[in-house]
Amino acid sequence: MKYFLVGYMACGKTRMGREMAVEKGMRFIDLDAYIADRERRSIPEIFAEEGEEKFRKLETRYLHEVCELYESFVMSTGGGAACFNGNMEYMNECGHTIFLDTPVDTIAERLIRGKHKRPIVSKLSDEEIRRFVSRHLGERRVYYEKAKEKR
Repeated sequence: MKYFLVGYMACGKTRMGREMAVEKGMRFIDLDAYIADRERRSIPEIFAEEGEEKFRKLETRYLHEVCELYESFVMSTGGGAACFNGNMEYMNECGHTIFLDTPVDTIAERLIRGKHKRPIVSKLSDEEIRRFVSRHLGERRVYYEKAKEKR
């Protein structure tokens, strides 16, 4: 079985994915870490050098690669993975998708505490981060809601 954890950044996909993989005795794959490893550069470097469109193509390619390579795993996807290139539909076809429906305030607080680790929000004020999260989560929710399960 293949499990895909989807949701906005800082919603807990990686932490929950690791725990779930241990509980089920399965391989854990963080899609962003997999991409960075295969590309030999960080996600922020890919975004800076190639732009979001190229990154989204790589993300889709590596999502498919992992699904073809491994019969079972627990995967934490990047926050946008479910929203591009038919990825959510593909994940639903390949396995079980779980939307981590974390409140906006919780996500915003986590991003504010760790904004030095997230280039996309690192230069924003705390209030700008709250607005950013609210707007983006609102735009992406339609994709996340296609998951087979919500937690």
